Amino acid sequence: MDGEPPGRNGSKPPDMRLFFNPLMGDSVSDWSPVHEAAIHGRLLSLRSLINQGWPVNLITADRVSPLHEACLGGHPSCASILLRHGAQVNGVTVDWHTPLFNACVSGSHECVNLLLQYGASPHPASDLASPIHEAAKRGHVQCIESLAAHGGNIDQNIRHLGTPLYMACENLQVACAKKLLESGPSSLMQLCRLRIRKCFGIQQHHKISELNLPEELKRFLLHN
Repeated sequence: MDGEPPGRNGSKPPDMRLFFNPLMGDSVSDWSPVHEAAIHGRLLSLRSLINQGWPVNLITADRVSPLHEACLGGHPSCASILLRHGAQVNGVTVDWHTPLFNACVSGSHECVNLLLQYGASPHPASDLASPIHEAAKRGHVQCIESLAAHGGNIDQNIRHLGTPLYMACENLQVACAKKLLESGPSSLMQLCRLRIRKCFGIQQHHKISELNLPEELKRFLLHN
């Protein structure tokens, strides 16, 4: 956890553990003590490793950085010290995951806000890993709010995923669906309601109450 006192850290200087990739301009290593400290939120250990000379932009063969791991673990204090020491805020893994995407996986809005303050792009590096879609899928309302406030596209339609609203509804994330609807044009809620009602036919709206949906979503659809 952030601020957790570390155990004895017998890590040797990093020189023998790394090689430099001149094409990518990054230090490349297997899973390192820096990654380990970041993913588990061991702030004091992470600070010690940085002071020993371990690079903050050390990446694995899959291009996973310590900042990716700090955000995946939901540790804003670790993410902060990495960013203050020059961690690449928009680094991309081989799976197109950015630190911001990982923060949306963990649901840490503190990490999301921190990354955005340091210039993280709210837009996906690839349609394979969209931060706002991931937040909607997992029900992380505060992450969606932060992304939208920094220019994230709440209506982005990705072919294999749909829109963030579709992802929220598909995964029964009612609070996220409500937030996305409220964040769109004022007519969007009524438009969605009428479109769904039309599928039931004339004067058949009562069938909505029989659907296997959360009660709040049923009330929304039945509202005049």
